[in-house]
Amino acid sequence: MRDFSARERRARLAVRHRLAPSARTGDVLEIARSLVALHATDPATVFLSVAARSGTAGPADVEAALYDDRTLLRMLAMRRTMFVVPVELLPVLQAACADALAVKQRRTYTRFIEQAGVADDAAAFFDDVAEGAHRALLELGEATGAQISAAEPRLRTQIDTAPGKSYSKPTSITTWVLVTLGVEGRIVRGRPNGSWASSQYKWSPVEKWLPGGVPSVPADQARAELVRAWLHAFGPATAADVKWWTGWSATEVRKALALLDTVEVTMDGAPGLVLAGDLEPAAEPEPWAALLPALDPTAMGWQERGWYLGAHKEALFDKNGNIGPSVWWDGRIVGGWAQRADGELVVRLLEDAGADAVAAIEAETARMTAFYGGVRAVPRFRTPLERELTG
Repeated sequence: MRDFSARERRARLAVRHRLAPSARTGDVLEIARSLVALHATDPATVFLSVAARSGTAGPADVEAALYDDRTLLRMLAMRRTMFVVPVELLPVLQAACADALAVKQRRTYTRFIEQAGVADDAAAFFDDVAEGAHRALLELGEATGAQISAAEPRLRTQIDTAPGKSYSKPTSITTWVLVTLGVEGRIVRGRPNGSWASSQYKWSPVEKWLPGGVPSVPADQARAELVRAWLHAFGPATAADVKWWTGWSATEVRKALALLDTVEVTMDGAPGLVLAGDLEPAAEPEPWAALLPALDPTAMGWQERGWYLGAHKEALFDKNGNIGPSVWWDGRIVGGWAQRADGELVVRLLEDAGADAVAAIEAETARMTAFYGGVRAVPRFRTPLERELTG
């Protein structure tokens, strides 16, 4: 049985995730394709993940792909997490992840409306308001939530989700409705108000990206296609890794894998899977360093991370399993970094990686500093080392 050592797995991710200098590209869309999707819970992650994998692309190139060329778009998908995805993958992600999530979203928000006694038929009320919001956005073309609610005043309906509780705070249903329409693939998040690190977006009808809307794909087929793409980028891996990354049930993962031609392998003796035909030894790339941002797709790609994380989990992850900014050398995490209030990027190595690593990391630090320009971006999820470096 083919065995993949940790060293070979690191070589594969260096090339397939475009982290080795020889694998980098200025094509923002190709970078996203290489990783299947870019984590976007924190808006800055998208830009900094691209920066780590390109020697030429700047923030304007990422914005062009998102808002001008519209080859990338934001959507809630795996694990109810925000991602930036290639537009051609949208039908697969819609059927594999978003459709089921949309049903859960509507159920949750409808229950809150029903409990508040706002309408006799909470589901019908929610549907009608959502249709009104969609019509308003089609007329506006692009708008903020406030502008859409001005055109559809029922979006301003106030709901208290925890009446009588000390933390109770009534909220309007604007975000509920717009997020649900987004998960359903009917509207998308457009350009933000502010810098590329801002999370205050305008909304656009999906027809501005896809004139015919999101094509329909059978859910089972879509799940298999998504796992195929993931295994190409992240394999070898385990079914548990697939389950964690997708957020699906074990049954859904088994069904998706059953539709694919995979081969059982071992990873330093532990069982794993790769796509059939993807067994060729990986060429060892040149030594490389990278400063990956919080929630980078590579750092968050597997459930089992010991082969690249080592003993650094406590310093680099928060209590909910979110990784902060990490420093990499030849496929392993060797430290962390942060941006201070004055814009300086500061690095701390958590192990002795050698003089060559230090020199390469210093060069990457200078390169990433230039990418930031005058933008300041505090990670949404603060981790122990990141807090310490900025304190």
